[in-house]
Amino acid sequence: MYISRIRLRNWRNFTKADVILQDTTYLIGPNAAGKSNFLDIFRFMRDVVNPKGGGLQQALASRGGLSKVRSLAARQPARIELEFELRASLVGQNINPDWKYVLWFNYEGKGLQRPIVLKEEAYKLNRCLFSRPDDSDKSDPDRLTQTHLEQINMNRDFREISSFFEQVLYLHLVPQLLKFSDQLSLRHLESDPFGQGFLEEISGTKPQTTRSSRLKKIESILFRVIPNLQQLKFIKDDVTGRPHLEMLYNHWRPKAGWQREDQFSDGTLRLIAMLWTLLSSNSMILLEEPELSLHKSVVEQIPDLIYKTRQFRRKSGGQILISTHSEAMLSSQSIEGNFLILKPGDAGEATSIASPSDADTDAMKAGLSPADVLFPQTSSTIQKV
Repeated sequence: MYISRIRLRNWRNFTKADVILQDTTYLIGPNAAGKSNFLDIFRFMRDVVNPKGGGLQQALASRGGLSKVRSLAARQPARIELEFELRASLVGQNINPDWKYVLWFNYEGKGLQRPIVLKEEAYKLNRCLFSRPDDSDKSDPDRLTQTHLEQINMNRDFREISSFFEQVLYLHLVPQLLKFSDQLSLRHLESDPFGQGFLEEISGTKPQTTRSSRLKKIESILFRVIPNLQQLKFIKDDVTGRPHLEMLYNHWRPKAGWQREDQFSDGTLRLIAMLWTLLSSNSMILLEEPELSLHKSVVEQIPDLIYKTRQFRRKSGGQILISTHSEAMLSSQSIEGNFLILKPGDAGEATSIASPSDADTDAMKAGLSPADVLFPQTSSTIQKV
């Protein structure tokens, strides 16, 4: 399933936006434009439906409360509004979506000042399945501290929406957490966005033939971008049983060319994690600045690597949202996907989100790259990678 459209009001940097998404979407803009905050919409919804509990209240509390999520530039009405359209296919978007989910929330305005649901609706093929507040909510206002989406006994008729958000993946691997995980006493985050348990994830992939097949495909891709690479393999330490990745490079001494992951470059680790995630998941994948720590010549190939990796799969699915301020990444003329341009307002005003204009599209069809056409519209402060 895919999110084809999202409407929002008063979410972080944005006071209002109405956005169309494709299977691959690039978010471009300068630092502090709101790229991470846009991606956080989907992480927030994942937290709302977390089967281990917490729901709406915990999703807000973990972000510092509703006041930290609501846009500082919010105008009346100051409520936060999120509306999603979901489809089984992104072909033929002129017809009604398969699903629609609406969630508005704000402080209750009296008493405990709790965050409460102001409006919640779900539609299937344009037929309303429920609409809140309903009579039960009015007789018991405490019900409005929870969404129906997070409650198994209430979301039976639209659980496909809950399941979609539950499976959203966010990847922003921090190489040091992977290289030195045994030396760092850090709490392991449940969703592991920073790669602390990446090696354990590879180790736990069953059957072994699936793990080996994915690593072989990654190896074939890495041959294109890592000089002198000969082999990538997975092993377990004979003494501790800890999982490791090893790479063999050409070297004049036969055994001197082997390196373990703690000797890999940061960029190599981030690249391997990105490729593994693309091969292993049919979920929505959020990639934040995948260009970090990579040489410009590799960054330029990321869109093609994403495309080629998806083609390796028998059943290529999953939606990809990529945030970047790398001009090099969008320098190719053959990028597949659509683009959202984030433009910060002046004097603290909200960020706007725009799609390429017809003139922009014509210019790219004529042979200019997205970097040539779109980056000048963002900010003069953007630096080339």
